[in-house]
Amino acid sequence: MKVIEHIQQAKDTLISFEILPPLKGKSIQSIYDHLDPLMEFKPSFINVTYHRSEQVFKKKADGSFEKVEVRKRPGTVGICAALMNHYHIDTVPHLICGGFNKRETEDALIDLHFLGVDNVLVLRGDAAKNETFFEPETNGNAYAIDLLKQVMDLNQGVYLEDDIREGFRTNFCIGVAGYPEKHFEAPNLQTDLAYVKAKVDAGAEYIVTQMFFDNQKYFAFMQACRDAGINIPIIPGLKPITNKKQLAVIPRTFHVDIPTELSLEIMKCKVDADVEKVGIEWLVEQSKELKKAGVPVLHYYTLGKPRVIRDSVRQLF
Repeated sequence: MKVIEHIQQAKDTLISFEILPPLKGKSIQSIYDHLDPLMEFKPSFINVTYHRSEQVFKKKADGSFEKVEVRKRPGTVGICAALMNHYHIDTVPHLICGGFNKRETEDALIDLHFLGVDNVLVLRGDAAKNETFFEPETNGNAYAIDLLKQVMDLNQGVYLEDDIREGFRTNFCIGVAGYPEKHFEAPNLQTDLAYVKAKVDAGAEYIVTQMFFDNQKYFAFMQACRDAGINIPIIPGLKPITNKKQLAVIPRTFHVDIPTELSLEIMKCKVDADVEKVGIEWLVEQSKELKKAGVPVLHYYTLGKPRVIRDSVRQLF
């Protein structure tokens, strides 16, 4: 079932979660152990992130170094299939531009279609760790809108091979990212909104936001989207703060602000257990306000903290 259909049929705010694939060497059981505590909330869908390969240098026996490609978190497509089979739930694999050429992307989309996956979230993805700026793969997609257009082509039966005529049409529901505090590479919010509008015009059916900790920024972003003619559902992305280090890590990594009131309360904490309590309280209040405002879905970035998310969501329903 498509994300947009879940939203259209819902009588109240829905719940969804986002997970990381396990590190290479771990089993699918680690994902089940992560999600089992959250399934009591009957999430409408589960997002599974995609991770590009990284170039690392490994020392050889002769003392020289060899550059090798390593993907630390493979398995997005397989995880989606496993979750659908194990929990009978809809999944949303992330698709990224970085690390994949168009043919690899098309093959992944075909695999997803064969598995019965109805949804994808298309993203440009981050630059590689050794790159200052994002660089697409040779014959790859440079921007999220290019990736989106490739998915839309497949939805119309247009494949990369010229000799495929009237190919089978897939039917993916396509989501895109939105940034209430603007994408860090955009010169201003209006330019960023123009990029979002272009993706909507190209076929995006819903938006999932970057995490934020001030609901007013989400409400302002939603209004700005509506003023710009962006009228598709906008799903808020939410995450708890659970330790003091995140006061520095989150703004630097995700380019979002942490409200003064929240940061001051966290700074008063003696241990991370106290930080976790503050983080849960803040997340619960955020969620209650957003739910009262009638947001379509509360989307939680679990990021290895299923118990914290469980304890928060239990206070909402």
